[in-house]
Amino acid sequence: MTDRRRFSLQASVLIGLALALSQSACQPKRQSDRLTVASAGRIGSLDPALASTTGVLQVLSALGDTLYIRGTSGELQPQLAASMPVLGEDRLSLTIPLRRDVLFHDGSRFDAKAMAFSLNRFLRIGSQRYLLSNRIAAIETPSPFEIRLRLKEPSSSIESLLTSPYLTPVSPKAYADHADRFLNDRFVGTGPYILNSFRNTQQRLLPFRHYWGKPPNNVGLDLINLSNSTALFGALVSGEVDVLLSNSIDEDQKRALSQRAEKQLLRESKGPAMNITFVALRSNSPPMQRQIVRRALAHSLDRRLISTRVSYTQREPLRSLIPPSLRGGRTEPWPTYNLATARTLFQQAGYCTGRRLQVPFTFRTNVPSDRLMALTWQAQLKRDLPDCVQMTLNGVESTTVYKQLSEGSFEAVILDWSGSYPDPEAYLSPLLSCSSGKGNICEAGEAVDGGTFWTAPKLQKALRLSDMLQGRPRLKELATVDAMAAEGTPYIPVWFVAPKAWSQLRLNPPTFNGSGLVNLAQLGERR
Repeated sequence: MTDRRRFSLQASVLIGLALALSQSACQPKRQSDRLTVASAGRIGSLDPALASTTGVLQVLSALGDTLYIRGTSGELQPQLAASMPVLGEDRLSLTIPLRRDVLFHDGSRFDAKAMAFSLNRFLRIGSQRYLLSNRIAAIETPSPFEIRLRLKEPSSSIESLLTSPYLTPVSPKAYADHADRFLNDRFVGTGPYILNSFRNTQQRLLPFRHYWGKPPNNVGLDLINLSNSTALFGALVSGEVDVLLSNSIDEDQKRALSQRAEKQLLRESKGPAMNITFVALRSNSPPMQRQIVRRALAHSLDRRLISTRVSYTQREPLRSLIPPSLRGGRTEPWPTYNLATARTLFQQAGYCTGRRLQVPFTFRTNVPSDRLMALTWQAQLKRDLPDCVQMTLNGVESTTVYKQLSEGSFEAVILDWSGSYPDPEAYLSPLLSCSSGKGNICEAGEAVDGGTFWTAPKLQKALRLSDMLQGRPRLKELATVDAMAAEGTPYIPVWFVAPKAWSQLRLNPPTFNGSGLVNLAQLGERR
């Protein structure tokens, strides 16, 4: 990043801060005791079957419950389930006893039939129904408060899947006319809050008086969605909002808020990283078809420099497709930044001697960190390997990028990924699975959808084996899959992002669950 650009970004933060501070003295008196929680991105639908963004999942986590949750240290804990799941001797069935004291927001009873209704509804219309359809052969209700999942094959990741907000149960009574279609502007679940009002820019949540668990620490929430990062930043600093979620604002402003927290002007909390960023390389055509070229490019990436320039080290360098919180160790098999090795590999590939590798690098224009990462890597390559590689940049809006990935439109493109549930399988399988391939070229499957078109002869077998194992043997096999992908280098992991939340000093610090979502019901005044 140039000094001029850095000055401009810092100046914008200072201006926003100055405006916020000048306005704080004349803020109107609070009209409500409800807490205001701000984030970016509009909420288009509150239907769990259609959920896709972190913002929607965050709201659903307050309005609904799941069978199980991941605690702050990652352990599986029953929520709507009465106890831990019971695995059949053949490992092809999972029996889950349910709580008997749970009501939906409409007063109807939560039981096995209600849970089965929600799971079958997701299987029919869910935007990510493959999560269940690939695993579950049948859903049974052997007793009023017991549900049994018949599995197509043994799956150790099924327990983590049962923590996903996508599988939040909804009231069969309220959704009777929406069993096969989405209900976007209403939600009737079992959570600690009921939905009082809904707009795509604001949702009002009030405590559910008949909630089965601990009641919220507050009298209600106003969740507001703003599109402007500077407006969100200023609203928190001025006191207009009580809590701000970190996926809402730009890097300079995140840094400024962290600095304010260090000065005891705000409270800052950090959750487990569930979002990773990587470069996807199209490996089914020259020049990226050659593994030596992909590995040379991977060795040329200075993650530490890029993290510093783009995020002031707030984004941590990553050399794995599995976030650290789910890895069970610090195994990082991807190539390190090593200019000598990169140059040697480029030379072996026929470059650096009057011939340069041409790399058209695509970044998403609506993701500010993408552009800064692309500019930094381009400048770094020009500095370090000017005779070996030349990178040109191509900005494309993210929706277009996602539509064209499977068409092989991008030789190298920066993307990110958050697993649908907190488990290594939710990262490796969607990025590496291939249902049909020849040699190292994938012709059908997730690897095609992700734009790499890469596979390896033993990779799919290793993926299936990992989902049949448990405990340490499973983590070891998952690390093997990660290492196989690192050897092939269809991706270049760049960084991972831990979510943060900031709150006013009068409030308890926000807490995160093991899925990286803020526990909204625990927000409240300090005592």
